[in-house]
Amino acid sequence: MKRFNPQTAVKRLNPELAIQRMTAEDRAVGVAVGAVLIGAVGLTAFHPLGDADATTEAAGPAGTVVSQNSGKSEKSEPSMTAAEAKAEGWKVPPRAVEASEVIDLAKEQVGIEEEGPSDMTKFHDWWVSTPRAEKAASGGGFSVDSYKGAAWCDMFVSWLGAQTGVKNMGWDAYTVTHAEWFKDQDRWGQKAKPGAIVFYDWSAGSDGDIGDIDHVGIVEKDNGDGTISTVEGNSNDAVEEKTRDKSEVVGYGYPDYAA
Repeated sequence: MKRFNPQTAVKRLNPELAIQRMTAEDRAVGVAVGAVLIGAVGLTAFHPLGDADATTEAAGPAGTVVSQNSGKSEKSEPSMTAAEAKAEGWKVPPRAVEASEVIDLAKEQVGIEEEGPSDMTKFHDWWVSTPRAEKAASGGGFSVDSYKGAAWCDMFVSWLGAQTGVKNMGWDAYTVTHAEWFKDQDRWGQKAKPGAIVFYDWSAGSDGDIGDIDHVGIVEKDNGDGTISTVEGNSNDAVEEKTRDKSEVVGYGYPDYAA
């Protein structure tokens, strides 16, 4: 199976100088894809194309849309025209969206699989086309092409937000950074709600920390028996409906859904 090569993505980048040059967001990007930076910060090994049921996405290349993931002070997206939204990667400008609309869109994607020699999906295609992906890659010292064929569970979740226009869902390609953003926005908790973004740690489960997160999906419903029904990208290299035990969940991020 093809693996992302961080040595070619970060070309002889001095880790100390690179970290000094980066913003807090982009620091995560360079660390995630640079083998030398992984050593400097102590993140786990990167398995970008692994089965989401068995391997980690926690050290994949990271990126966040400036309009959503730029810090604690920004609680909602600015007003956008349709043209401005499209230029940023939205299908429609941010708007009031019910959780059911996002869940229905997620379920419509079930069965989509990686295709071609590069293991690409339409979720990769969308992410690499956004200005934020380009900025994150540039700041991290690697090519935006490095995202192609990489682990895509968070690209899938982010794509759902961009397609529907749901507010405060955050966009990312790195599960840890995305979870941290929800927490910074006071949109983080332990209750499974329909439409919540669910973050997993396969080893420590609910005892894990945000920095240990391996995978992400969207909650369809709480089954009331200690499990949740979800829709997840990059599960067995496809979009799948899953039933997960809550003991695997580190926490949930809560987008700003319409009442």
